[in-house]
This record gives sequence, C-alpha cells and structure tokens, in this order.
Amino acid sequence: MAPLLRRLLRAVTVLAVLALATGTPTPALGIAPPQIDDGALGAVLGLAASARPPDETEQAKVCAEPTLQGGVPRDPPLAQRILDLAEAWQFSRGAGQKVAVIDTGVNRHWRLPALQAGGDYVSTTDGTVDCDGHGTFVAGIIAAQPSLEDGFSGVAPEAEILTIRQLSSAYEAKDRNRREEPGVITREGYGTVNTLAAGIVRAVDMGATVINVSEVACMAAGTAAADGALGAAVKYAYDRNVVVVTAAGNTMQGTACEKQNERSGWSAVGTVVTPAWFTPYVLSVASVDPTGAVSPFSLHGPWVGVAAPGREIVSLDSKPGGAGLVNATQTDEGYSTIDGTSFSSAYVSGLAALVRSRFPELTAAEVIDRIKLTAQAPDNGRNDKVGHGLIDPLAALTAQLPQKPVTVGSDIPRKIAGPSPPPYVDPAPRLVATIGSITLLALLGLGYAASIPFRRGEQVSVDPGAEQQTREGL
Repeated sequence: MAPLLRRLLRAVTVLAVLALATGTPTPALGIAPPQIDDGALGAVLGLAASARPPDETEQAKVCAEPTLQGGVPRDPPLAQRILDLAEAWQFSRGAGQKVAVIDTGVNRHWRLPALQAGGDYVSTTDGTVDCDGHGTFVAGIIAAQPSLEDGFSGVAPEAEILTIRQLSSAYEAKDRNRREEPGVITREGYGTVNTLAAGIVRAVDMGATVINVSEVACMAAGTAAADGALGAAVKYAYDRNVVVVTAAGNTMQGTACEKQNERSGWSAVGTVVTPAWFTPYVLSVASVDPTGAVSPFSLHGPWVGVAAPGREIVSLDSKPGGAGLVNATQTDEGYSTIDGTSFSSAYVSGLAALVRSRFPELTAAEVIDRIKLTAQAPDNGRNDKVGHGLIDPLAALTAQLPQKPVTVGSDIPRKIAGPSPPPYVDPAPRLVATIGSITLLALLGLGYAASIPFRRGEQVSVDPGAEQQTREGL
C-alpha cells in the first residue's frame, strides 16, 4: 500500500507544479502608450519651413485613373444618408474653418473653390497635383460643394482645404536604398514619418483648424518606430488648439499593417499604427460597413476613438481637369470600390470642421470629446474596434452634454470637458492565473487527503522497524 501512496503523492506534486506553471502565463508582449519628447520636433522644423522633398525623387509609375461606375448618383451616397448630413447642415456647414489634407496632394476641382496650396514634400509642385487620387478623394469627402447634377456633397461644404503633398506611391527616391530605412510609410513609393511630421507643423503654422492624416505607418510592437518627431508634431498641433484626425489603418497583406490586433488593450498590441497611437493628441477613426459592423480591414487598437463609413466611397475625380465624381479604381481584375479608414477619417475631419464652426469657443480637446461623447456607442461601451462608436453629426452639433449644462434659455451648448476613459486592463492573464491558483490548491488538498490514511496506518503499526522504514521512504 505504501508504494502506491508514494506514487500518488508524487503525481499530485507534479500536477500541482504544472498547474502553477500553466496557470500563470507570461504577460503578452504588448506596448505602453507612447511618451512624447517635445524636443524631437527640432529634427523637422527646417523641413516644415521649406516644403520641399528632403531627397531627390522621380516618378516611377503612371498616375492612377479612378472612374465612375454605375452612373452619376442622383441621390446622396449611402455614407451621407447614414450620417444624416442633411439634418446636420441646418446647424453648421463648416464656415470659417481651414482643414489641412496632408496626403498625396489635391488636384484642383471646381467643387473645391477655396483650395489653398501648402507645399510638396514629394516633388516640385505646390501640392495641387495628385498622381494617386487619394488626397483628392479625401478632400472631396471633407469639403466638396454640392451640385445640382448629383447628390454628392462634402461634410463641411463651406470649409476651406489646405493641401500639403506628403506621400505618393507613384514616386520614389532616386536612391532606392532609402525605402528600407525606419520611418518609411510605404516601401513602394515616397513619404516618411518625418515628412508627415513636417507637414503637420506646416499646416498649423499656415492656420489650419483641423488636420486630416489619412496615410499612416505601421510597425510591429517593440520595433523601432522612428516617429519621435511625428509624436511631437501632433502634440504641437494639439497645444495650439488644432484638431488632428487620423485613420486607424487598414490590414493589408504584404505590408507592415497586415496583422490585426485581435485582443484588446495596450498589453495585447502586436501592430502599432502611427500617428494613430498618439492618443489623446489625435482622434483616430475606424471604418464601419453600411450595416454598421466594423469593416474587416479596419485595424483595431486601444487608440481608436470613433468610427465612420469607409466602404463604397464616392468623391471627386482626381484626374487633371476632372470635373465629375468617381467611385472605383482600376485593378488587374477589373474595378474595385473605394474603401478604407482613410475615408472614414475624412468624414470625421469634416465633422470636426462643423463642430468648430458652430462652437468656436471649444478647444481642440473639447471638440474631440464632443465627437466621442455623441457617437453611437457600442452595446458594451467603448471597444478597440470602433472606439466610442459611429459618429453622429446631428448629435455632435445639438447635444446638451451633462458635463457643463447650457445656460437657461440658450440652445447653444457651452464648453465641455468629457471624462477620459479609464485605462483598459486585460482580464485574461488575471483570470487564467486565478484558475491556476484554484487548481493548485485543489490538487494540494487532494494530495493531503490522500496521505491521511497512510499516516493513520503508521500510527497503528506494531513493528517499530517497519514504522521507521516507512518514514524514511517518504
């Protein structure tokens, strides 16, 4: 009997050790929220002033040629209907606001009559050339004027657009080795986090009240971001009362953005998106489908603030001399709809212009809070997929928020100061550790219980030699 009990006790001990080892997992790699060094801004101040490429560049690909499929939309596009912009325009149309589009440039279009040139970090233009189409799409969503010929309009049709060309997939540095350097936004093209930082500083200095950043860079958690100047630039804007809106990023195969952040919280981040992760100095925007569900390509993260439509986009034709609309791009397989968080962020930049026009006394932080607090929140509250939820322009322009009630008799909300959400704590490690501890205690208890009959047997032994041998065997 004694050998059997010894084997049982040893097995219980082994199981207890295994339970302890597996029940307390090694913490996820993850990251901490980024720390901003204001001094890093000095690296791009000269670039911001010059508004010229820091390298010699050349065009390496033909320019994009977007197209309009399905005919001219006579009714407002789906995104405009989802956001109920017609109702919101009763309260604001963005007058007096200058929205900087730091992107691939913006081609001149008759529906952007107040387009202001801000410079070019890609080539030698003034920023009003768009070989990629992307920046013109973004600008159209933000501020295109309506037309009697179709149902399309920008979110803030009375706002001005300031274009700063910072990126192009059609251009490259003549020194091709530069594409592998840290901070490159796209390996096949031209543009870095430093030219983006310079563009933000330049936009602030040129009087922008809202800055849209639809082009972002991704990197694996724990790798060198090379975005110190970019973090300092968004804080430079925030400190000077400028709202910076940025895309959450898209998952794309073969890029640094291909891996989705499947779990929630900073401790579970595997893919970092910059400048989106510089919360609270930016408002990061996810994409939702027409059904309201998060778009499958939209990158998740603890920095996501709100969501907006990002599928089946309609906007302005970016071809030189283009006067109409587009809703598709040409691919090897045919035509593809225009999708992405780039365009979701444009809708939110337009909303920021509406809010700033209606409530000029609000600070940048208060504008961001108002947009978050009036969004259509998910059932379980904020999450890393859509943030505080789908934006609600009408509510953002009319809600009387409880943080600071309006004056009796007035229908204009005063300054607000929305509470910051508490930091997310991932419950999984704690839950697993608790289960492991319970398992350990149960197994140890089982071992103790199993040993009781054996100990009682020792006490009734009539052979002192056998008793001594038994104790030594343990």
